[in-house]
Amino acid sequence: MGRAKKTRGFRQQFAQMKRMISLNDPRLKAKDRQTSKKSKNKLEAEEPPKREVAQRSTALFFDYNTQLGPPFHILIDTNFINFSIQNKLDIFQSMMDCLYAKCTPYITDCVMGELEKLGSKYRIALKIIKDPRFERLPCFHKGTYADDCLVQRVTQHKCYIVATCDKDLKRRIRKIPGVPIMYIAQHKFSIERMPDAYGAPRN
Repeated sequence: MGRAKKTRGFRQQFAQMKRMISLNDPRLKAKDRQTSKKSKNKLEAEEPPKREVAQRSTALFFDYNTQLGPPFHILIDTNFINFSIQNKLDIFQSMMDCLYAKCTPYITDCVMGELEKLGSKYRIALKIIKDPRFERLPCFHKGTYADDCLVQRVTQHKCYIVATCDKDLKRRIRKIPGVPIMYIAQHKFSIERMPDAYGAPRN
């Protein structure tokens, strides 16, 4: 009796077929050819990882801001005006006592809008900031959220000091290098992150 032929299983046939057609087979079209995992890994190893780094401001010498100097430009936040009234502090005189130099306070449209929204309770603050000695800065962005407005301005232009008593806004501004923060402590104006060269008081 002759020996019976064993039929190969489906898996074996498929495996053999798979071995026959290689990736470099001329019958395959260019778009169907896939690069092997080894060559892919080689390509990835050769390419350096791409990083996007924000461009540093030319005003900064490390963390030292060269655009700060008298007369100082001070951006005022809503709560800073209210706390100044509560502590019975004259904004202009107290700023000069703090920095020993001429100061120009700036009010943005957002801060003005916030104070107007707060109603009649803050009418004294509104009356104070309508003083002609306060400089007005127009806003061209959407919304009237003052914190975002101030952070955006300070990021673009490094010539400002931010006057605020808001903890969240202070935390956001501390992340931006070279921007000093003015705040109220012990019934007087204080400043942090100010270079010693400008004669700022040491805390």
